[in-house]
Amino acid sequence: MKITDVKVAEAPIGSRFSNAVIDFSRMTVSVIAVETDLVVGGERVVGYGFNSNGRYAQTGILTERLLPRLREASPESLLDPETGILDPVAARSVMMTNEKPGGHGDRAVAVGIVDMALWDAAAKAAGRPLHQVMHERFRLVDKPADSVWVYAAGGYYYPDGTLRSLQEEIRGYLDLGYRDVKMKIGGASLQADIERIEAVLGLLPEGCRLAVDANGRFDLRTALTYASALSDYDLMWFEEPCDPLDYLSHAALAEEYAGPIATGENLFAVQEVQNLLRHGGLRPHQDILQMDPSLSYGATEYAAMLGALSSKGWRSSQCCPHGGHLYNLAVAASFGLGGCESYPRVFEPFGGFADDAPIEDGRVRLGDRPGVGIEGKAALHDLVRRLFT
Repeated sequence: MKITDVKVAEAPIGSRFSNAVIDFSRMTVSVIAVETDLVVGGERVVGYGFNSNGRYAQTGILTERLLPRLREASPESLLDPETGILDPVAARSVMMTNEKPGGHGDRAVAVGIVDMALWDAAAKAAGRPLHQVMHERFRLVDKPADSVWVYAAGGYYYPDGTLRSLQEEIRGYLDLGYRDVKMKIGGASLQADIERIEAVLGLLPEGCRLAVDANGRFDLRTALTYASALSDYDLMWFEEPCDPLDYLSHAALAEEYAGPIATGENLFAVQEVQNLLRHGGLRPHQDILQMDPSLSYGATEYAAMLGALSSKGWRSSQCCPHGGHLYNLAVAASFGLGGCESYPRVFEPFGGFADDAPIEDGRVRLGDRPGVGIEGKAALHDLVRRLFT
């Protein structure tokens, strides 16, 4: 099996909403296609990758540094010697050649995009779904999950949004089969946010839960003010209250806020996770970590993160990746994670899962399509074909 070409494109998200920090109307995504010489079932194996929402396209890093290293590497150095199939773990080492430690951010995102595409190609070559192939490579749990708990992430700020439109949005998620939902805070006044929270809580059926997400907007004083107000509600979690690298503020908040805190989607390497564990004051029995494999160098780095967590008494079930797409769903199933974010009806066509995988009682089943499963999401499959043909 040999890589014959890697193509790079950019696609707009173009969503007309915002969170407390950014406006998504001009947000872009990198999409790549790893083409190979292998033919399976009459189809040439092509692996597709893209980055999660919230980070712009990584065209420069991909085209100037990472992909030239893959092209210049000997074909044998990118293969599993036992199977002759592309080895994403080996390819990651090749891509990181001549890179200094630190400075993870955009580089971590770019490597994660290629990682997704390589795993897609490797699993297609094996004729098996990604969650099974990835489980066999890492063996972090006894067996991969057949289904994964997911929650609907929405409740953004729209220019013409009202309490009624927010409630209609949340009802739509419940109608799709979700039990738990998340909404944004920090983009309005505290009083307005409390009104939005109460509007959502007022319509949730018994047993359904609400999480809130500030996207790192608050300084410590504001985070504590919000935490005091949020303590009146039984929330699923209070997400990214402070800047993701402000570990001491997280520790101070954890001392005052009794409810669960969630963070981690903007930590891109195992060293950053280790610093969070050392200094962030988070509580392994209740808090949630949301590192995103597709933004943080891919599955190999994520496995290392889980090793660091385990050494400090954390269970993999406390991890619930950001991103809300097929690749992170496969990682959650193969690594025994507690769940996965979902983006129904937003960030399309990248967000969400296969068209024939309905949400049932807050869970989604893993399919049996080879690879990541992009071919089972018609709008996404159509997009990548248009970008690369």
